[in-house]
Amino acid sequence: MRQLIVILAAIMLVLSAGARTRTTQQSLKNQSAPVEMLPADESDTTAGINPGDVTLRGYSKRASDAKESFFITNNTRRRISAVTLMLRYSTLTGDMLHERKVTITVLLRPGESRLVSIKSWDVQRLFYYYAGPKPRKSATPYKVAFRLTGYDIPVGK
Repeated sequence: MRQLIVILAAIMLVLSAGARTRTTQQSLKNQSAPVEMLPADESDTTAGINPGDVTLRGYSKRASDAKESFFITNNTRRRISAVTLMLRYSTLTGDMLHERKVTITVLLRPGESRLVSIKSWDVQRLFYYYAGPKPRKSATPYKVAFRLTGYDIPVGK
């Protein structure tokens, strides 16, 4: 009798378990693509800075995000404590939406990459990065490009 109750309880447990819930995202995209670099212009005051000293990769910003995230890599042979970038946001056809200068405090050893987040330029949350997931709500895709305008090298330890 006891075995019958155990068997019935096991059968009930198996039958009551519903379909397995998948918790992993299926359509992940490769976000390791480099962010486009802006060419230097005549009014550029970044003389002496090699544009390749810093690279950005894996840029991400969904329409609902209040922050933009990306990996920043130090390609110099020295430590860096802050990076100043000119970021230009444009439509997929190339029309400029916004341009801004940001300084990111980040400690990077030579060759090191780090994920950083900055406050988004899109305060109304109407835009999303074109290489990211398409939002459910109505939003406009955009591209981003950057120009390295400066970086700080810490003195001492």
